[in-house]
Amino acid sequence: MSVEPRSSDSALIWARSLTKRFGDFVAVDAIDFDVAKGESFGFLGPNGAGKTSTMRMIGCVSPVSDGALEVLGQDPRRDGPSIRARIGVVPQQDTLDTELTVRENLVIYGRYFGMSRAECRRRADELLEFTQLTDRANDQVEPLSGGMKRRLTIGRALINEPDLLLLDEPTTGLDPQARHLLWDRLYRLKQRGVTLVLTTHYMDEAEQLCDRLVVMDKAKIVAEGSPRELIERYSTKEVTELRFPAGVQEALDGQLDGIAERVERLADRVLLYADDGEAASVAVHERGLRPETVLVRRSSLEDVFLRLTGRSLIE
Repeated sequence: MSVEPRSSDSALIWARSLTKRFGDFVAVDAIDFDVAKGESFGFLGPNGAGKTSTMRMIGCVSPVSDGALEVLGQDPRRDGPSIRARIGVVPQQDTLDTELTVRENLVIYGRYFGMSRAECRRRADELLEFTQLTDRANDQVEPLSGGMKRRLTIGRALINEPDLLLLDEPTTGLDPQARHLLWDRLYRLKQRGVTLVLTTHYMDEAEQLCDRLVVMDKAKIVAEGSPRELIERYSTKEVTELRFPAGVQEALDGQLDGIAERVERLADRVLLYADDGEAASVAVHERGLRPETVLVRRSSLEDVFLRLTGRSLIE
């Protein structure tokens, strides 16, 4: 396959027609993207969209089937060990050593990168403070909460001061408080100039953390831009959510036509996309309709995903 030559040397990751196959199954279908130094870049999509397969190719643990990929200016086919030495990886599932203490998980991992014991201890102290785990340094890993284990996994991924940090669904399974604390730690890394690449199926996470993102669906990229750009391009300023009594929604038969730019019918509610959500709500009542609840909100990435794929993101 012919691939266009690189036009920019500033990208830490550069992919053209990047493809991953498992036998006859195409997990990633000829996608193009760039990630710039210092950027927080996201892959947003449902389970099975191809996000993790893409991340594994970037992390040099899964070979590229076709197309071109450069990471940190190097070719994963040829320079995998060199690339892996300069990146940090936070996998979907924590792979901590539960027989070691919190501090030992950091120190021993640093030794894999050829760091001296003194350097490992220094970095471990810094990272324990950064991840707010200093008071748990000598505790065993097993009793830690899920949020603490995720923070420790991120700390471990930073032990070698990587140029690039890959995070595969970093907050899946965490409670809201733990998620927000993790978001704060990642935002601080971004402020320090660390380049972040993450996958997520949480829209609010993508809006919070990503400067720019791609929406993946069925192995392809279906949209690209900043969260705000995607919302402006594919949605309206506001959305009015209507919930009707049982049986009413199914019998509306065009009664909402013309009220909004677009009407989206979900199983439990109707969404009206309009720049003025309150005006849309008033128009609904003027037509004699009486929804049980009315919520006017700003558009979100979930609305973008509904527009692009016609289904909810989290399945």
